[in-house]
Amino acid sequence: MHINIQARGFALTNGLREHAERRLQFALGWADEHLRQVSVRLSDENGPRGGEDKRCRIQITFRGAPSVVISDIEADLYVAIDRAADRAGRSVARRLERQRDYRQCSAPTAVMDPASLSPN
Repeated sequence: MHINIQARGFALTNGLREHAERRLQFALGWADEHLRQVSVRLSDENGPRGGEDKRCRIQITFRGAPSVVISDIEADLYVAIDRAADRAGRSVARRLERQRDYRQCSAPTAVMDPASLSPN
């Protein structure tokens, strides 16, 4: 799984990068073969004014399926990353389960020939 992390409005520290990578590996590592790329955008919406304005936006690109985008805004960027990563893990699980269920429902069923059941 390739994780691309970018920050807008502030410098991305090694601590933030490592935290985001660790949380995403924990939340999405089990689905690695189904994912093409995970893009994370961290931003400070209000700049120096403060408030609940730290945004973590995660875009997950699947192999052969539409992307999923998760966004969370909190006062603490580490909390926003945690919450977004948790939601991303649940969203990926739902998406893959739906794909699996769809494939099982659309699989062709065998039709038995009644003549093959007769003992003659």
